[in-house]
Amino acid sequence: MYPAPFEYVAASSVEEAIGLLQQNEDAKILAGGHSLLPMMKLRLATPSLLVDIGRIPGLSNVQVNGNITIGPLATYASLIDSEALARACPLIGEAAAEVGDMQVRNRGTIGGSAAHADPASDMPAVLLALNATFTAQGPNGTRTIPASDFFQGLMTTALDEHEVLTGISIPALPAGTGTAYAKFKNPASGYAIVGVAAVVTLSGGTVSDVRVGITGAGSSAVRAAAVENALRGTSGDEAAIAAAAAHAAEGIDLIGDIHASEEYRAHLATVFTRRALTKAIERARG
Repeated sequence: MYPAPFEYVAASSVEEAIGLLQQNEDAKILAGGHSLLPMMKLRLATPSLLVDIGRIPGLSNVQVNGNITIGPLATYASLIDSEALARACPLIGEAAAEVGDMQVRNRGTIGGSAAHADPASDMPAVLLALNATFTAQGPNGTRTIPASDFFQGLMTTALDEHEVLTGISIPALPAGTGTAYAKFKNPASGYAIVGVAAVVTLSGGTVSDVRVGITGAGSSAVRAAAVENALRGTSGDEAAIAAAAAHAAEGIDLIGDIHASEEYRAHLATVFTRRALTKAIERARG
């Protein structure tokens, strides 16, 4: 199917992109395009103007200096290939390797995934579990948005309509931390029917901190607070993991479709939360 007619402009700067968004109320930002363009072909999105930010310099860098800074135009392939990122935070590359296929990974971007907030995309769960912070630039300047406030619902984020996502920051992982991403994927698209990102820190044999992000199960990615509260302070043994994972679907407005019912997604959330936590704790123990 073909998209509705639209105009196209390749912005040369963030400021130009912001100006174009202000001038065109139903304009959309185009990064890698692997989330937006399929929706346009289905006529689920009908922007009159696409503002391509893919040629703006400085938005694709990946920097590791204690904390991690990722430009929104960093492709999944570049995240997978970054040795510095693999050492500092292997979760990002591990999850990126699960996205789509080679073509999607070579063109799709982490910022596009975050800003589009597709309920079945992988990176929102990862960024929630990593306590990421987003930097956005708009007509009134620059502001930062914690991941906990960024994802607000079905394809809805805290970005204002005239703002451009310009950076993603992730705090350094403390010693004794293990991470993992576990996913039940749609065999055709590779999207997550349910995906779970886990970040677990051990101190003295006890789970001192744990963060779990779940995608695919509901209308947006969420932090699994009930899982985290149940596991924190335990030894992280098999029984503790199972007991915590049993809370995975709590607080999620579960969705059902042709791929999986609400009940099946709840089951998958439990199973893949258990798997992600088990692997993260094994890695934390070294």
